[in-house]
Amino acid sequence: MQLIPDAELDLLDDLITTRKLKKGELLLKENQVCNEIVFIKKGILRSYFFNHQANEITNCFAFENEFMASLSSFITQEAAEENIQALVETELEVINRESLEKLYKLGSYWQEIGRKLTELEYIILQKRMISFQKLSGTQRYEELYKNHQNYLQLIPLQYLASYLGITPRHLSRIRKAIL
Repeated sequence: MQLIPDAELDLLDDLITTRKLKKGELLLKENQVCNEIVFIKKGILRSYFFNHQANEITNCFAFENEFMASLSSFITQEAAEENIQALVETELEVINRESLEKLYKLGSYWQEIGRKLTELEYIILQKRMISFQKLSGTQRYEELYKNHQNYLQLIPLQYLASYLGITPRHLSRIRKAIL
């Protein structure tokens, strides 16, 4: 079943570019303005920042068939507070802000798609915030494992631990107990 009509896909095809990132390469650096949204065809991206103690904090992972951007920077056109990095060789489909605005001006179809994707990102963010208040580190790991088991071996332990809000040592104990 095709979700997007052919005529709409043709419009989108003309506005999308492809890009490859090498392992470790940055898609976005902190203090840059985010002017594009990417769809991950293959690979893993992570978003991270440095806290007040200069510790690197991973706040988000995005996997194949997911979108990634510094959404607040994209929307406000202010400097991003995070970096976005490829954790493995990554293939992306990219739409820049100008092209997205062209799609929105074509009518309500693309405006609705944009609204729904933004709502989805909000829900993901809210669930993540609530998980830090309701769930233990073990429960957060189990949830990540359930949804993205095939990717976890590709993510360095310190990034996973930071994302889960626990120490690498604690994560090692959790993994031993679960596996």
